[in-house]
Amino acid sequence: MQPNTQLDALLDEAGISHAGLAVRVNAAGRARGLSLRYEHTAVGRWLKGQRPRGQVPDLICEVLADRLHRVVTLDDIGLGVPERAAPQSSSLSGFVDRATALWRFDEQQRPHTIGAPAVTGTPAVMPVWEWENPPEDADVSRSGRTSVSMADIEMLRAARAHYELMYRRAGGIATRSRIVGFLNAETAPLLRGSYDNELGRQLHRAAGGLVSVAGICAYDSDAHGLAQRYFHQALRLAKASGDRGLGAYVIALLVNQSLFMAEHRQAVAFAETALRSAGRQLTPALAADLYAMQAKAYAHLGDGPSAFTCIRRAESEAERIRPGSEPDETGYVQPGLVNVQVAEALLSLGDLGAAREHATAAVGTPAHDRGRVHRLAMLTQIELCLGEADRAARTAAEMVERARGMESQRLRDRLRAVRRHLAASGCAEAEGAAGLIDGALRVPL
Repeated sequence: MQPNTQLDALLDEAGISHAGLAVRVNAAGRARGLSLRYEHTAVGRWLKGQRPRGQVPDLICEVLADRLHRVVTLDDIGLGVPERAAPQSSSLSGFVDRATALWRFDEQQRPHTIGAPAVTGTPAVMPVWEWENPPEDADVSRSGRTSVSMADIEMLRAARAHYELMYRRAGGIATRSRIVGFLNAETAPLLRGSYDNELGRQLHRAAGGLVSVAGICAYDSDAHGLAQRYFHQALRLAKASGDRGLGAYVIALLVNQSLFMAEHRQAVAFAETALRSAGRQLTPALAADLYAMQAKAYAHLGDGPSAFTCIRRAESEAERIRPGSEPDETGYVQPGLVNVQVAEALLSLGDLGAAREHATAAVGTPAHDRGRVHRLAMLTQIELCLGEADRAARTAAEMVERARGMESQRLRDRLRAVRRHLAASGCAEAEGAAGLIDGALRVPL
């Protein structure tokens, strides 16, 4: 059985609890001469996918229609005829219902949501294909209980900037519950509200930016299946907005996750899709990052010529970046980012001298603390590979200091990897730096 996210979404919109729905269905049944004794446990089973018997689906529609002041059909509550319900499930409104259900499940810490594995193969590729190809959304207007204004959209944009900054300073683990709570309390009612097509495009774009950050925080928390679902949601919202640049940015997040999961060919293909399909909305910063990540993927695949081609393209695009001319989402492409990405590719290819040159340049460029930790970790690894254990120990000590106060599984992964390399060097100063990392890792997340 599949969870009935459409019924779950309508209950949330109507503000009716499981027990409340059971009471109302029983009362509506009495008005028809039926003797029903449903409790909240029955509603829970309906939401898990069990179909209510007899007239109960019609009674549910009646109860919700009375509460929402609009017609509610069997298809609306996910209990229509299967072949008729399928097109509804692929509509934008159906997507919104499923998306907001995921946000609620995440906030409620439901295990099947938090622990879901990342998908691979066709399920992983299909959302990217659907973003790139027709049909487009001809009209995203909607009629709901809440009237959406530009002030609401500005609030969503401000929230995205706020939570992105929190993520950079404190890490994804500390930020995730905050942004998921915001999605449920503020974003979901707006997506289900009233807006015309023009305003709706801007609303879906602002929501897509927020959902992207939620995905980043889930990724940083080691919840990879959940992160992937958030990225896929953000991609669908980007398509509804008509902003190809936003979609390409979301695909860059999927490329980064693919690299982490060692899906290197998928990373190359996704990056190529974004570079090909974003058109004029592909900015130099985003292009530079996509080419740099492609270079890393090719390097891991052992394809040196392709990696060097992408490195040259990434460096060329980085030279074209003009501060103030990029959208908010690509602000992460700061000076030095391409250098550290290229350093990682060159390290995989065994070109240690050039890798050290790029990593040193990255560390010498100002960056927020989170980015600086990753740059210092890369430089430490390269210095150890070059046999410069004393220098690596000093670099690692600075890395540990910069990481203080951040709750991030990805940074912990970097710290553990650096510690292994330090311990293997046999140098006394390196052992001291490894001890600093041990101290940092003792604090539980």
